[in-house]
Amino acid sequence: MWASLSSWWSALVHRPAVAPVPPSRRWLVVDVESSGLNPLRDQLLAIAAVGVHFDEEFRHPCIELGDAFEVLIRPSAGEGQAADKANILIHRIGVGAQRSAREAGDALQAWSAFAGDAPLVAYHSAFDQAMMDRAMKAAFGRPLPNPWLDLEPVAALVHQDPRYRPLDHWLDRHHIGCLIRHQAAADALATAELMLALWPAVRSRVNGQFASVADWAQSHRFMPGRLGSR
Repeated sequence: MWASLSSWWSALVHRPAVAPVPPSRRWLVVDVESSGLNPLRDQLLAIAAVGVHFDEEFRHPCIELGDAFEVLIRPSAGEGQAADKANILIHRIGVGAQRSAREAGDALQAWSAFAGDAPLVAYHSAFDQAMMDRAMKAAFGRPLPNPWLDLEPVAALVHQDPRYRPLDHWLDRHHIGCLIRHQAAADALATAELMLALWPAVRSRVNGQFASVADWAQSHRFMPGRLGSR
């Protein structure tokens, strides 16, 4: 399953390069896959990202499939549970794919070069950030400096729903399909589509610049019923 989607994503990644935009108007929607759900112990196995580019007024974002990235990362021997069979059933990165993946330092250097200064967006971004920061620190002694935005509170604010919803809830709500859930490339693309679906309501509340959206997202803490609803 991984090989077929990887080939599909690779075809998108190798489309002709798109016209560059300033870092402030190039956001990357990111998803990672890992050997488990413990960011203090488990290993980063895959990173995928797709660019969302904005016009000067931040009113019309578009997904740029020519600005995309995907890499499999070879797990370190003896660390975590990279080959755990139950987890492989979720992310579909088999033992063979893990062994033939790129060495962590090389993979992360390529990711860092691709990301540049772009802000990063993910659904439940704390996990993606924690996994990535730990891997970056192990390889280079420092985390990735890019700012992050969690799309989960953005969706909650747009819909005035204080409950902590999984990504699937909002994908269904906005009729967004995902080719293969829990596969980094497919999840990144579906999350980017969700961001575009939410954007008109976001832009009606803030000016659309990353710092403003991130500050607005933090206001989710004051939604009635938000605390303790997880």
